[in-house]
Amino acid sequence: MASGGGNNRNGTHRNSLKGTTTTSTATDKPLSVNSNPSKPAFKNKSSPLTGASSGLRKSSPGSLGGGAAKDDAGVPGRVRVAVRLRPRNAEESVADADFADCVELQPELKRLKLRKNNWDTDTYEFDEVLTEFASQKRVYEVVAKPVVEGVLDGYNGTIMAYGQTGTGKTYTLGRLGEEDTANRGIMVRAMEDILAEVSPEIDSVLVSYLQLYMESLQDLLGPTNDNISIVEEPKSGDVSLPGATLVEIRDQQSFLELLRLGEAHRHAANTKLNTESSRSHALLMVHVKRTVKGREPAHSSDNGNSTSMARSLRPPLVRKGKLVVVDLAGSERIDKSGSDGHTREEAKSINLSLSALGKCINALAENSAHVPVRDSKLTRLLRDSFGGTARTSLVITVGPSPRHRGETASTIMFGQRAMKVENMLKLKEEFDYKSLARRLDIQLDKLIMEHERKQKAFEVEIERITAEAQNRISEAERNYADAVEKERLKYQKDYMESIKKLEEKWMMNQQNQGNERKMVHIAEEVAEVKKLLSKETSLRKAAEEEVDNLKSQLAQLKMSEALANSEILKLRKMVEDEVCQKEKLEGEISMLQSQLLHLSFEADETRKRLDRGGPGKVPGGLDSPVSQVRSQLKGSGNGEKASVAKLFEQVGLQKILSLLEAEDADVRIHAVKVVANLAAEETNQQKIVEAGGLKSLLMLLGSSEDETIHRVAAGAIANLAMNEKNQELIMSQGGISLLSTTASHAKDPQTLRMVAGAIANLCGNDKLQTKLRGEGGIKALLEIVKCGHPDVLAQVARGIANFAKCESRASTQGSKTGRSLLIEDGALPWIVQNANSDASPIRRHTELALCHLAQHEVNAKDMISEGALWELVRISQDCPREDIRTLAHRTLASSPDFIAGLKRLRIDY
Repeated sequence: MASGGGNNRNGTHRNSLKGTTTTSTATDKPLSVNSNPSKPAFKNKSSPLTGASSGLRKSSPGSLGGGAAKDDAGVPGRVRVAVRLRPRNAEESVADADFADCVELQPELKRLKLRKNNWDTDTYEFDEVLTEFASQKRVYEVVAKPVVEGVLDGYNGTIMAYGQTGTGKTYTLGRLGEEDTANRGIMVRAMEDILAEVSPEIDSVLVSYLQLYMESLQDLLGPTNDNISIVEEPKSGDVSLPGATLVEIRDQQSFLELLRLGEAHRHAANTKLNTESSRSHALLMVHVKRTVKGREPAHSSDNGNSTSMARSLRPPLVRKGKLVVVDLAGSERIDKSGSDGHTREEAKSINLSLSALGKCINALAENSAHVPVRDSKLTRLLRDSFGGTARTSLVITVGPSPRHRGETASTIMFGQRAMKVENMLKLKEEFDYKSLARRLDIQLDKLIMEHERKQKAFEVEIERITAEAQNRISEAERNYADAVEKERLKYQKDYMESIKKLEEKWMMNQQNQGNERKMVHIAEEVAEVKKLLSKETSLRKAAEEEVDNLKSQLAQLKMSEALANSEILKLRKMVEDEVCQKEKLEGEISMLQSQLLHLSFEADETRKRLDRGGPGKVPGGLDSPVSQVRSQLKGSGNGEKASVAKLFEQVGLQKILSLLEAEDADVRIHAVKVVANLAAEETNQQKIVEAGGLKSLLMLLGSSEDETIHRVAAGAIANLAMNEKNQELIMSQGGISLLSTTASHAKDPQTLRMVAGAIANLCGNDKLQTKLRGEGGIKALLEIVKCGHPDVLAQVARGIANFAKCESRASTQGSKTGRSLLIEDGALPWIVQNANSDASPIRRHTELALCHLAQHEVNAKDMISEGALWELVRISQDCPREDIRTLAHRTLASSPDFIAGLKRLRIDY
């Protein structure tokens, strides 16, 4: 973090004029974040900001909060911006003694003038203008105190310092004031106010201290936790940091010790602009939880009514606020700061993150529909501070030197755009249900005791009532038994009298019932006959309907039989035609096989004669395509290719590929040779793949046991693998597995050379790196090296160099992290061993592979332990190729691990 005078981290800031006492005036009042600006910022010349109003925006389509929906009402509040001028330091006092300051402050008007030259100035307005004589106390009261008060009231708040390196940002925010308490910065003063307002018994204050270094979020209170993830709530848009250390603060001394611990772990470096320049953005997060006093309902008494009981069930109200103090690393121009090596990379990372923040501020200031919040981790962390729900104060720090006028103007424009950003402040309060639960537990214990007392009294009363009821029941049972006995005797007498009367009536009716029974039996028989007749009639109708249905079905079956017979005749005729066509095709295939055998034989004879140094004489007497084509050849060098091309035109690719599946082994061998010759021509490769030739070649590798077929098929696949689309097809059809299996069974070095060449071509595809390694491609190359043949080793070295080059490119683009897959599969010892091989192709490829592996810093330790450092030094000095020599030299000079290794091994480089 830059600081004033290039030395403000440990130095002091001039506070006031000698002999002058600072008094509180109208301009000393704290700025209210919720108030609207009285005037828009202006310049004395037209600019893009002149016509734009810095007042409150009625709507904000985008924000650093990702456009989260606002579920509840909020209070609008614009980002407040104050500018603070650093006094000249010793170096500027000498270098700029003859030049006026590039800025002029008008604190009473809250204006800043930026000199363009001796005659022309630009004027800007801010919420507060702080001169070089402003005290730390005044800066805190103007910039930070309203935000701290808002955090104590349950709002989120952000205090941030922005400016060029060396302009006093860390002095303003993080000064501890150990020598002079008047120099305490905003962090220390804010914690003093917070601890003075909270109650240790019922409130809590939790602190996290983090730094964003090279796009890696690190915990300054736990240095081992160097990669903290950022989690965003999808509904609320709040940002949380799981895994970050949270420390509860009870007193000011423990907070100061925590700040000292964090500062000790923060990255800093010495540059031309600042002797102790921060190389990371620091974020202090203070979580405050307060119970709202005076609104907690009182406990009800034991004999209170139901209304007071209901009020006592309401939980106490708790407000939660989060204060974020952001000490941004200073922007710097590399040509001015003199950064190089790793410090240069740090400066690039700082400038990129500040650029991403500036883009977001621009988008919010212009009400853009899209805010690029995900371009940097810094903007993701500050998504609530700009365009979100936090109360935000920004202090921009500038220096007086005219040499840095461009950086000063950029800082001022950043502040002007930030003043146009509007936040929607939201109060975060909730009920403390834990406190309510504790109070309800006490109340429940009292109710349980009261219930037990009443339960005991109730049981005694129940026993008394039960005894009294038992006595009454016994008396009622006796009275009931007497009454029942009397009724029984009465009903028995009446029953006997009724029986006698019924017997008399029955005797009289018995005589009349004899005749009636005969008539009833006849009527029942007639009804039964009628039912049987009706049933027979319905059955007859159903049978007639069934007969009609069967007749219609029979007619349909006869028609279907006639159609089927005619269809059978047609099918028989088609089968006979197919048989004739098959016989013709078999005859053509036999003729093609014969021609292919003659052609392959003639091609082999031609190759042998060419190897002996002369074209020889073409044997005659053979009526074949070969003898016809040879008469048309113009020279011996292209005789074989012309013959194959002629066959390709006369026969066709499909018929040649069909011979790859022939049962005759000689036919397959000659056919695969023809396909290999065709694949050597780039114009034929796409036709072979589209006709299924690649699939047939891979099937031959898996099914055939003939090593000649393996050698020629692998060579054809190697030729096809030079095309990127074909490489993906080979991988998708299991080509690496088949090539690895072929290599494991091969004994001929030429076969191994063809297999290694095919795998080497596949190693050059960026998209296939992980899949190739997963299917054993690297291990297959390392198995092939056991052959020891120089030509085979050269192909293996080429494949490893291709793989290392793709990995280096992926690491540079950021799509790959972690150790090299080559190192994980154990290829590094072989590379080091052959880096100084006598064979030029092997040495060239292994040297290139070493240089590409060394480009990624995570591989450095493994390479040093395997002795690759010595080889890199040799390559940088003795390699005949200048590009490889330069690459090795640049890698050694830029890697901290290699530089440390050179010093440890005492290598003079």
